[in-house]
Amino acid sequence: AGLRKGPRRRYTCQQSVSVMNQRWRLIALWLLPLAVVAFLGWQLLGNGGTARFKPEGATVAPRNAAVARMSYGRFLDYVDAGRVTAVDIFDGGRSAVIEAVDPDLDNRVQRLRVDLPGVAPELVNKLKEQGISFDIHPPKTAPPALGLLGNLLFPLLLIGSLIFLSRRGSGMPGGPGQAMQFGKTKARFAMEAETGVKFDDVAGVEEAKQDLQEVVTFLKTPERFTSVGAKIPKGVLLVGPPGTGKTLLAKAIAGEAGVPFFSLSGSEFVEMFVGVGASRVRDLFKRAKENSPCLIFIDEIDAVGRQRGAGVGGGNDEREQTLNQLLTEMDGFEGNSGIIIIAATNRADVLDSALLRPGRFDRQVQVDVPDIKGRLSVLKVHSRDKKLADDVSLEVIARRTPGFSGADLANLLNEAAILTARRRKDSTSLAEIDDAVDRIIAGMEGKPLTDGRSKRLIAYHEVGHALVGTLVQAHDPVQKVTLIPRGQAQGLTWFSPDEEQMLVSRAQLRARIMGALGGRAAEDVVFGHSEVTTGAGGDIQQVASIARQMVTRFGMSDLGQVSFEAGNQEVFLGRDLMTRSDGSDRLASKIDDAVRQMVHSCYADTVKLVAEHRACMDRVVELLIEKESLDGEEFRAIVAEFTEIPEKERFSPLLAG
Repeated sequence: AGLRKGPRRRYTCQQSVSVMNQRWRLIALWLLPLAVVAFLGWQLLGNGGTARFKPEGATVAPRNAAVARMSYGRFLDYVDAGRVTAVDIFDGGRSAVIEAVDPDLDNRVQRLRVDLPGVAPELVNKLKEQGISFDIHPPKTAPPALGLLGNLLFPLLLIGSLIFLSRRGSGMPGGPGQAMQFGKTKARFAMEAETGVKFDDVAGVEEAKQDLQEVVTFLKTPERFTSVGAKIPKGVLLVGPPGTGKTLLAKAIAGEAGVPFFSLSGSEFVEMFVGVGASRVRDLFKRAKENSPCLIFIDEIDAVGRQRGAGVGGGNDEREQTLNQLLTEMDGFEGNSGIIIIAATNRADVLDSALLRPGRFDRQVQVDVPDIKGRLSVLKVHSRDKKLADDVSLEVIARRTPGFSGADLANLLNEAAILTARRRKDSTSLAEIDDAVDRIIAGMEGKPLTDGRSKRLIAYHEVGHALVGTLVQAHDPVQKVTLIPRGQAQGLTWFSPDEEQMLVSRAQLRARIMGALGGRAAEDVVFGHSEVTTGAGGDIQQVASIARQMVTRFGMSDLGQVSFEAGNQEVFLGRDLMTRSDGSDRLASKIDDAVRQMVHSCYADTVKLVAEHRACMDRVVELLIEKESLDGEEFRAIVAEFTEIPEKERFSPLLAG
């Protein structure tokens, strides 16, 4: 009751053939072991003599009819005593069924089974001397032609099954027919790319869509470009952080162009067998030429396109051969007109320089995390199938989520919908959105603190962060302060950075150091120097990183406008590994002194600021212990009762959660 039939699934012709192939393979895989078992059983039981047949001309029942056994020695005694009346020998003299007179049973004839050592001439002569009726039944054998057929049945069945499976699986990825086709490409192919994704479905990457629109236009109307002598780029490289929509953009290009589409991952080229990757590259471009104009999409191309000859312990020859073949196919002696390659990676810094030169991937499209307008458009796309309450503003959510990628925003709305279902609500409210944001940023909500002293200490620590961040003009505004544990943190303080700011000033970096030291300063002022805790461990690491970059990279110290770092070259690339040096020991000591002096100066100013506003901090701590969470607006309203808050041009009320 209550069940209903779902929609009938429809398959294309190619899908129907694939489904039928899978069904036949499944049937064959079941029938093959059953046939093997049946053949072995026939071999074991079918040639076992006449145990299953009644011998022709036998005067007694087969040996299976005997209900008792007799030893061979006792059988000879019965023969000598004249008690045996008839003997039937079976299985080539290995067994016999006898009729013997038992005097203990009123001379009744009893049928017994005897295991014989073989038909010996002595036994036959003794039976003749005693005048005992006996008969030897030869094993019943099949005709010669039938026996030959039975012996050949299993090999023929095995060979036929293997041929059947190989033919059925030849068109299926990973099937048995692929065993000798390592060099064939594993690219998924669609004659007309029906990805179901259009440019309208991709939001937040308007600049990237504008660059890629030219690719679609060229595939649809190439004469528009060729008439003025223009050539479309052969390769387009999508570069950006994970989750920004690179693969989705490739699907949208295929969906808009409506041309044959090949898609595969960079890791599918490389195998453990030498030469397989290069062979797959050749096969891929061969198929692409047969279906040009077409698109080839290679996801995570850094798996095969890393710089050659840069490994510390020796390069992977197979990977390098694959890359060499890819470079040749993209721009070699033979032209590949009508073939456009789109690749995606988040590690463009490790790609080989020959792969990025003009004529190959001669256009790089940066797919960054969306800005506030982009996040708003992404939220509109992913909220189409979500039931949102009237108090939910997508613009407020977009302002609260700086740095979120498209995948993060989709996950945010999904987590909020899960919380809504868990709380048995009909629509997602702002409370579920806030909890989902906190969960994504900081982790799952933990058990609230019950210890009064620990809770008060954590409250002072978090209020110290928030108070310093509020009173220092160059610091980012406070978004939320909470004592609810999340992840490994027992308390958290959120700030709202200005995402539109491209450059960071020295005052802002110094303000961030002071804000990070606010928790330790509050513990020092309130509880004393000997009672500071390990809760500031992560803050101190952040402070050290910012201060060292100010000294060694940005020239914001007394050491002058000099960079003391060798750059961002990674050691695993093998560049200048043996000659890499950031300076002498004396210079390193000066750098450490400059970093230490900068941190000490910031900490002294932070302690002074916290001590001057002790009364304000005590009032906020009491309220925070009572409510466990304060948003930015509420926090600033309390601080404004005690002191004047510096005006921050970047602050907007919408930043408060």
